[in-house]
Amino acid sequence: MFGIIRPCSAHSCPSLHEAWRAHLCGLCLTLRDGQSHAARLATNYDTLIISVLAEAQLPSASPHRTAGPCALRGFRTADVVDARARGARLAAGVSLVLAASRMRDQVADGDVAAATVAARTRLAARWQKGGARLAAGVGFDVGVLTSTVDRQLELERQAGSAFPLDGRPIGLLELTAPTEQAVAAAFAHTAVLAERPGNAAALAEAGGFFGRTAHLLDAVADQAEDDARGAFNPLTATGTSRAEARRLCDDAAHGLALALREVELADRHLVDVLLDTEIRRAITRTFADHAATASYEQPGWVRKSAAGVGTFFTCGVWRPRWSERMGRPCDERCYLRDGSCCECCQCCECCTCFTCCE
Repeated sequence: MFGIIRPCSAHSCPSLHEAWRAHLCGLCLTLRDGQSHAARLATNYDTLIISVLAEAQLPSASPHRTAGPCALRGFRTADVVDARARGARLAAGVSLVLAASRMRDQVADGDVAAATVAARTRLAARWQKGGARLAAGVGFDVGVLTSTVDRQLELERQAGSAFPLDGRPIGLLELTAPTEQAVAAAFAHTAVLAERPGNAAALAEAGGFFGRTAHLLDAVADQAEDDARGAFNPLTATGTSRAEARRLCDDAAHGLALALREVELADRHLVDVLLDTEIRRAITRTFADHAATASYEQPGWVRKSAAGVGTFFTCGVWRPRWSERMGRPCDERCYLRDGSCCECCQCCECCTCFTCCE
């Protein structure tokens, strides 16, 4: 599973986390029922937003059911969105098409073992076909997605060339534009599924901002690795600094929040938290200074012991320089904050849930 929106139970109200998990598990099971067990590997944290948006606009069109025990849930049953839900089927179709495109891109870049190229190519073709079938079942043409993926690859080739076809350098926002268009189309189609055509324009705008944020955060997270192996990275190719990328992400998050205010929703609780609070949390997490300052060199037992004592007596607020949590926000370092709803007022304010304060 991949994506930028990953709310965890440490900072989410129980009702929020259960609602999010209902869509996550629902997407996974819809992929299984609509394609195959192997297709569950295409489960995407971000495309489940499509299912969330569809349900938020028309809850009656998103039936739920009780799913059986699953190893990923500790062999517990759970309430999940049923595979009959149109939003879940659209999310599954988009997930398969995007996973197929990602697989083909990895093969083209030589990022996979030569012995697996043929198998991955065949699997990508099956997922592409399956995704198109699932999406077509709810009236969505995945040609919009595949054409933007092709456009994305062409722009990357031009940006990586010393001699662009039109004689001018490719800008960063030009590179993110295909992703923005693809996500905008998927978001807007949820208005069609919910029979709320008046929401389509605002949802398309929100999808564009979400696509831009996701693309930029992915570029920031992968930049060091891409540069080390000489692979294409939008920030490196356009000479964009991390500070400028952060500004663009913050602007996009603000635009996303404003666009969502224009969308008429029957229940906006989960939508607002995932596409506002969690987006901003993802930005903070990605740009955390720990990636640039932490050292992962394994220390000796004396330094590890001393660091353990210091971390314990500060409840995790202080972290040694080799710690992966070095430089992260306080609520991601403090033991007291990690294990309980200590930010209770903030939790209840964003979730409109008062159970954790009672």
